[in-house]
Amino acid sequence: MATATFRFHGELVQFLARERRGIAFAHGCARAATVKHAIESLGVPHTETGRLTVNGRPATIARIVREGDSIEVFPHQPAGAEMQGAPDFVADAHLGGLARMLRMLGFDTLYENAIADREIVELAWRERRVILTRDRELLKCREVLRGCFVHARKPETQLQEVAARYRLERSMRPFTLCLHCNLRLEAVERGAVKESVPERIAERYAEFVRCPGCERIFWRGSHWERMREMLGASLTVRIPA
Repeated sequence: MATATFRFHGELVQFLARERRGIAFAHGCARAATVKHAIESLGVPHTETGRLTVNGRPATIARIVREGDSIEVFPHQPAGAEMQGAPDFVADAHLGGLARMLRMLGFDTLYENAIADREIVELAWRERRVILTRDRELLKCREVLRGCFVHARKPETQLQEVAARYRLERSMRPFTLCLHCNLRLEAVERGAVKESVPERIAERYAEFVRCPGCERIFWRGSHWERMREMLGASLTVRIPA
């Protein structure tokens, strides 16, 4: 066993026992334990960590903990300019509201209300998705490369968290995905939907889109406007029409 001194910074302290918050403390680590194993044994998922130092020098979570090490761990920072394109997500079974709002903004987000943790991990690995969850144990799986522990309980506040962490305002494409199927919506002519929507809708609106999966038809009516206002209020940004 190796005893090291740990100190966690920022929001990471929320994962710790109260008596360990805001201070440096000693912790015994198993023989040949990595920094990843050590910090997760203290309750902090590796996906939530950013920069870390060991004895004042930059290190990675793969480093072996040695006797007398002094380890400082800092929280994950918002995605920088190096992040290419919009992230794709997979949300756990408890984040249906968040998943729906991300789809409204045009972000590919897989969600099923009965999806198993193992399936989430496999999907994230295979399709390079970011796992969104309030289950810290799920994020501790060694196969998880990218994940986000969602602290908030309300979907609107959850969206703010995720948007800030991944800077989603840079790549929003609102109302381009089906809220039910997560598929890209396709433009259709008014004449092609006349038999599928109320007559007054077909007469009033000129632009329609359809999901290629469930074949639901959407238009920019009052419901669309309410969703747009709700997203804008949640993110305090203007949602483009």
